[in-house]
Amino acid sequence: MSRFPPSVRKAYLFFLPRHIHTIMIKSVFAATAALSVSAGAAVAGPYVNVETNAGWTGSEYNGAATDLHVGYEGDIGESGSYYVQGGATLVSPDGGETDTVPSGKAGLGFALTDALGAYGEVSFVGSGDEDIDRGYGAKLGLKYSF
Repeated sequence: MSRFPPSVRKAYLFFLPRHIHTIMIKSVFAATAALSVSAGAAVAGPYVNVETNAGWTGSEYNGAATDLHVGYEGDIGESGSYYVQGGATLVSPDGGETDTVPSGKAGLGFALTDALGAYGEVSFVGSGDEDIDRGYGAKLGLKYSF
């Protein structure tokens, strides 16, 4: 059984370079950040994460961002886990040029009780343009399993 169940999927707002405000579905991102409260074998070590996030405003497509990351994950004591990953993001705004920019994220997750877990993550994505600031993100969450 996976330590990071797909039921942790979250939708959130993300500010893409080129000032495209979109809603992103980050299933792998959130699933990796969340700690499962079920028992299972924990595996620490390196991994590769390739993930595409597309955004729409209403029915209008805004663009996509594809992360090409390598990372490392492991356990923190008996009830926690961490991960850190980085690499490049291909930013593809609708009707615009695709840019390759640096990006990364790191997160923690802890079982608070048998049914309640907490997680957090910080992230960044470069702009590819020295006149546009790098974007940063953070998330905190709780997950209750029935």
